Amino acid sequence: MAELLKPGILPAEAISALKAQGAIACRKALDVDQIQPASLDLRLGRVAWRVRASFLPGAGVGVEERLSELALHKLDLSNGAVLETGCVYVVELFERLKLPLDLAAAANPKSSTGRLDVFVRVITDGARAFDTIPAGYKGPLYLEVSPRTFPILVRTGSRLSQVRFRRGVARLNDLELLNLQNEACLVDASQPDVAAGGIALGVDLAGDALGGLQGFRAKRHTGVIDVDRAGVLDVEDFWEPIRARGPSHNLVLDPDAFYILASREAVHVPPDYAAEMVPFDPLVGEFRVHYAGFFDPGFGNPAAGGRGARAVLEVRSREVPFILEHGQTVGRLVYERMAGRPQTLYGADMRSHYQGQGLKLSKHFKPFVPSL
Repeated sequence: MAELLKPGILPAEAISALKAQGAIACRKALDVDQIQPASLDLRLGRVAWRVRASFLPGAGVGVEERLSELALHKLDLSNGAVLETGCVYVVELFERLKLPLDLAAAANPKSSTGRLDVFVRVITDGARAFDTIPAGYKGPLYLEVSPRTFPILVRTGSRLSQVRFRRGVARLNDLELLNLQNEACLVDASQPDVAAGGIALGVDLAGDALGGLQGFRAKRHTGVIDVDRAGVLDVEDFWEPIRARGPSHNLVLDPDAFYILASREAVHVPPDYAAEMVPFDPLVGEFRVHYAGFFDPGFGNPAAGGRGARAVLEVRSREVPFILEHGQTVGRLVYERMAGRPQTLYGADMRSHYQGQGLKLSKHFKPFVPSL
């Protein structure tokens, strides 16, 4: 256990120990696959509140107190409920925390949530920032949920978000990141761009060999997506395939449209590290990339079946049309040390949906076969 006390992101075994020690409390027993190599999935509780607007409670104020002021009505999630686009909901989660004073946590949407353009953020009592859980926090967790493109069907126990536990400071600096790149090939770039503690990723717009597929643009006014059902939906009922045209290999992003694209570089997260995609400098373009940023230990690792795994990019342009060029930098990966190596890596006997991925939609859709 001494190895698990060093600074870093807690692996699955340490998360299990937190649960046994009472630092993680649940109103319902953990699901068998709820603990991931470096994170814990969070489950929706029984009630969702439709609220007038997103909010942060602020220091000394509980979420429940703000809900009494802002809630419009309640939804019972026991038998499932549809969350509509353009609306904001708050759901108390099954999991509560009683963290030790040396342990903080951070939350992020699950990959499948981000790929559906569902905007989710964890809120704590007294929070002055989303998705940030301070060291020593004791209390409930809530999830703000706002579907942006597709209406979704959720129910008690649905998992839209995940949380990582962090002891101390474990992020690699530029020199450490360069050394790890040379040792383990974090991204397969001929000239890796390392700055501000992150390594750059570019976008792939060359189009694949089968029909020149660049990515997908979300359709509007679609049917409902059940977040708990995998592999049942036809892609073209919800997405418009985008194909490369001409030699330019660029893509004009329509304002407020949502796209699924892929990184140009394959990504590798060695077993003793975890990674996260962070926003790129907004001064280089008015677009947002990658809602769901966590990459677990073993992502893209050949030993875990991930050779050549690419990062899937969830992209939305903002106020104006914007031209993305092939290879343009759209995000950076930051790497952090693990407090201990997880016994099971991402993709190794864990039913990991996105190990070894290329351009790939969320797990809810049937495999897409491009027409030639």
